Amino acid sequence: MNIPNVKVGLALGSGGARGIAHIGVIKALLEAGIPIHMIAGTSMGALVGACYAADANISLLEEIALKSNLRKMAHLLDPKLTLLSAGILHGGRVENFLKSIIGDKRIEDCEIPYSAIATDIRSGKEMILNRGPLIKAVRASISIPFVFVPVKYESAYLVDGGTVNPVPANVVRSMGATFIIAVNVLNDVKKRRHFGLTGEKKFDKPPSSFNTMIQSIYIMEYQIIKASILKADIIIEPDVGFIEAFEFHRGLEAIEAGYSAAAEVIPEIKKLLNVAEED
Repeated sequence: MNIPNVKVGLALGSGGARGIAHIGVIKALLEAGIPIHMIAGTSMGALVGACYAADANISLLEEIALKSNLRKMAHLLDPKLTLLSAGILHGGRVENFLKSIIGDKRIEDCEIPYSAIATDIRSGKEMILNRGPLIKAVRASISIPFVFVPVKYESAYLVDGGTVNPVPANVVRSMGATFIIAVNVLNDVKKRRHFGLTGEKKFDKPPSSFNTMIQSIYIMEYQIIKASILKADIIIEPDVGFIEAFEFHRGLEAIEAGYSAAAEVIPEIKKLLNVAEED
């Protein structure tokens, strides 16, 4: 689909293992011939976005998700292991995991222009990371407060970007995109099938402290999303509420949900892109 006057920007949102659905969305868009000129991502959206932006190879990314690599994330981020250890992860194992996927590439060298969103924990300001080591940018964007030690980035200490901008539609707009596709994988809390985020699926006992903390973060992020996502031209919301935040082993289900949600709106995307070209 050749649209010379339109620049398509993809905003990928936060959401833990649910964010694997972003892979299905990208796959559906590419199969439909819809170009992706730039990507901005937050948290898991930053990770998936970085892996695709690095070499523009969606098949490799899908293979990683469906085999063993992304499943390692569940072990690296296991809240039970976290609470039994020192209480806060320094993130070294996560960085090694990311290096095994994307190497030592810098953001400036990505095949597709890319930005990761993080939060300056001291000032509360949004940080748009669009230069420097790709791994460090992703590591900062996925740094869940209270779980990971903040990432030192120049003079700032950064944590998960979801606390300020969970679906960064405005960022891809600032990167030069003229048509924004936003992907939100944080479904309305009331529509989720379970409260538990770590396999606790019974309602006859109170959620753990960790579950309560993560759920609170996602409730806050969802409220931000409802306002910020309106900046997008198309909103894709895969039905992944049945996937818990750390169920990385459910990659196939997440990818299928993302693919299906994107496929439903592709006719509308094509229609709008044609109108945008005429304008």
